Amino acid sequence: MSRTAKIIIVFIIVIAVGWGIGKYTAPSASQEDGTNISAGTDLGAGPGTDAEPSALPSPDGQAEGSGNAAGAEPTPVVTDEPADPANNAAETATPTDKPVPTDKPAPTDKPAPTAKPADSDSDAEMTAAEPESITVMVNKQYKLPDKYKPADLVYPDVPFIFSEKIEKRMMRREAAGALEDMFAGAKKDGVYLAGVSGYRSEATQTRLFNNYVARDGEEKARTYSAVPGHSEHQTGLAIDLSGSDGKCAAESCFAGTKEANWLADHAAEYGFIIRFPEGKQAITGYIYEPWHVRYVGKEIAASIAERGITLEEYYDAVPVSK
Repeated sequence: MSRTAKIIIVFIIVIAVGWGIGKYTAPSASQEDGTNISAGTDLGAGPGTDAEPSALPSPDGQAEGSGNAAGAEPTPVVTDEPADPANNAAETATPTDKPVPTDKPAPTDKPAPTAKPADSDSDAEMTAAEPESITVMVNKQYKLPDKYKPADLVYPDVPFIFSEKIEKRMMRREAAGALEDMFAGAKKDGVYLAGVSGYRSEATQTRLFNNYVARDGEEKARTYSAVPGHSEHQTGLAIDLSGSDGKCAAESCFAGTKEANWLADHAAEYGFIIRFPEGKQAITGYIYEPWHVRYVGKEIAASIAERGITLEEYYDAVPVSK
């Protein structure tokens, strides 16, 4: 091969190499404008799609899938309700693992004087913090602890319309002593009282309430009978009274009798109040019961009687009407 031919071949090789380098190092037009990029690459991903999807809170407050290991597939949420398109925007928010609970006022046996009346439809319920207190309030909002039973129940030495020594003949010791004094005071005035029903256990109240519901329906039953756990009789501080003949015992016809009139005028002198006065059903939640007296101590009883108010009003507590 001649020298000239060798030079030509070398020249051609150099040109070929240079052309090849230029082809593979020059930027592609499709890459520069973002077109024709394989799906799944970082450049092809939409804004923010590289982040993990937010967990949606479950009905019990725990985030769905919060128990999964990192990187595991989230468990799909199954619901009986159809998806609401209007809620799609809300699903992008990142909830906390557990919703922050709303602070509830600590229940006490004496409701705070600043308590304001709530809507009568409210189902709010609080448990009395000191059920053993003589001044404990039990009504449709304030309940006793489950299966509560006073520790100092005794049999007051007063006549009842029955002779058996059964639970409804009992009262707490202090209230029983005050009841004996009240019966003695009434007797001096020529009024002869008799006990009808004192302490009542939660089990007994459950049976009675269910019977009333079966007879009159729940709505009506709630106007004169307490839901179990909400009965003052369970405190051992309340008692139903009648005349010694037992007529109109725990019945509306007791109103206007000499026994009912005497109790309205003198019960407070012995520490008792007419717990469910006439015209106060919207506050107490119960119909007028002139036979139902509750021991609260002489000081509170005198104030309530003098002002013509209820125990709820005395404590400025939440009024109830159901």
